[in-house]
Amino acid sequence: MESLKLNETPVRTSRNFNINNIKLENIEIPKNVPEFSNIEIIGKKINIDNTKTETKLKYGLSEKLTNQVNANSNQNMQIKIESKTNQETQINFNFDNQNNTLIENLKITAEENSKATLIIKYEEKEAKKSYHNGIINILALKESNLNIILINLLNTNSNNFLTIQNTIEENAKINYTIIDFGGKNSITNYYADLKGQNSENTINTIYLGKENQLFDINYIANLKGEKSKINIEVQGALKDNSKKHFKGTIDFKKGCKKAEGNENESCILLSDTAKSISLPMLLCSEEEVEGNHSCSSGKLEQKQLFYIMSRGFTPKQAMKLMVRARFNKIIENIKNEEIKNTIINEIDKRLD
Repeated sequence: MESLKLNETPVRTSRNFNINNIKLENIEIPKNVPEFSNIEIIGKKINIDNTKTETKLKYGLSEKLTNQVNANSNQNMQIKIESKTNQETQINFNFDNQNNTLIENLKITAEENSKATLIIKYEEKEAKKSYHNGIINILALKESNLNIILINLLNTNSNNFLTIQNTIEENAKINYTIIDFGGKNSITNYYADLKGQNSENTINTIYLGKENQLFDINYIANLKGEKSKINIEVQGALKDNSKKHFKGTIDFKKGCKKAEGNENESCILLSDTAKSISLPMLLCSEEEVEGNHSCSSGKLEQKQLFYIMSRGFTPKQAMKLMVRARFNKIIENIKNEEIKNTIINEIDKRLD
């Protein structure tokens, strides 16, 4: 068992906020990494090279977890997106009692003018307790357009550590839809380097906590290219004794004139013991830019609950409808109906 200090903010804030990093105690870090073979690839065939390579990160969760991926990864994929058609490929990492430790290193390159949708799903059906530590490193070349859907459906006994790094070049776009439901501890570090003119990054995230789950979400974006743009939308709900930390940093770097950055995070508290802390930050060293940030947390509106219940719904049904209404605008970004239904069913199950 080890103690981990993870997910540092790029700029330190007052210690009173207790959000500059996250400290986890008694975390079991696998020393011997077994094979992970329960993987499905569905849809359009893509170019995958399984050669093991080292990944260098600007931030990352911690040096220890980064070194683990570089030294001991049991899944390595270098994925090249070449097609100009909007192909969709789904990669399922299925956890079970024989495949309960996944340390993956994914490198994705979207070639110039390419367009694709990539769904990556981590799902646990049989395993009692699993460990996931992954790095996803994406390079979006000129004029490329990439849609990434990340779905975390691990159970509440597992540990989920995920690092995402993006480099976005001229006129390239990366759109993320992130569904973060699983893990006793689910810790995410996201970094986007918008270096090209008119580069664009959109992040739409849903988190849903129950029992004693802990979510620590750290999104960092550096806007460098002229007219670059990032939009971060995070919607969440917490029940029981679950906790969430959201840290969102948009940094307007010198040279990003007419760039735009927006971030909004909203959390519904479904119990008196759930806890939510948010820290949206805007940093700026350039003129003629536009930055907006907001965050909110609170319980469901009682008048709305009463109105829905007056139409014949039970309190639990009314609560589910209101949470779903918040999540729907993000879920609707997913065009794959099977994946969409899986997420909706998972929301209903976790809200029971």
